[in-house]
Amino acid sequence: MTDPMIVPGTANDIDLLLQQLIAGSIGVQQQLILQLSDLGDEGLHALMEFLLKRRETKATWIDGNAYQVLYKSNAPKAKEFLLSCFPEGIVPLKSECGIDYNCLQQLLAVQDFQAADRLTLQKMCELAGLTAIQRKWLYFTEVENFPITDLHTINHLWLVHSEGKFGFSVQREIWLGLSKNWENFWSKIGWKNGNNWTRYPNEFTWNLSAPKGHLPLSNQLRGVRVIASLFSHPAWN
Repeated sequence: MTDPMIVPGTANDIDLLLQQLIAGSIGVQQQLILQLSDLGDEGLHALMEFLLKRRETKATWIDGNAYQVLYKSNAPKAKEFLLSCFPEGIVPLKSECGIDYNCLQQLLAVQDFQAADRLTLQKMCELAGLTAIQRKWLYFTEVENFPITDLHTINHLWLVHSEGKFGFSVQREIWLGLSKNWENFWSKIGWKNGNNWTRYPNEFTWNLSAPKGHLPLSNQLRGVRVIASLFSHPAWN
């Protein structure tokens, strides 16, 4: 049985849409966010109310969808709301090393996945230290020592702003589901086609039509040992 949908016409209808958005299934919530985004200031106000009610819980990709509508809106009230209530974005930007993830959140909020992917590698090199920053890639031993908090932040940003489709935890789940078979994994997430590696950057898919787990491009971190170290990190325990 599907959730009932309401065709808005009055303020009361907007309130009913908001109630549905709060209580609905994920599929209905996604539809309602799109519906409310087309209803002008009243729809945006409902999305603000929705985010406020969920503010104390860990953000999901549904929250990310609502946030993205407001973030991309030109409405002054939406901008004022985000600045006041979510000045850093929908995902708390926690770091044990004092690293600033604000730019990464901004890129992911507008779904500029290619730029966000490059910045993700840059931030991971910052986690590893000056030598890694200078060489622009990582040793697997450096990945082993990444702070759990920072890996959670990076992963959560990707999850929330990609409808749960991208992120290290998504990739790891796929890898485990394939009994840790790397060849099957590369093909499954679109990094390899037969014997041919996907060529960076033009052959990768930089939008949500990509296979699940396609991003971020951990293979750009050099070799199986690095990504194996990432997937074995205690952050995912």
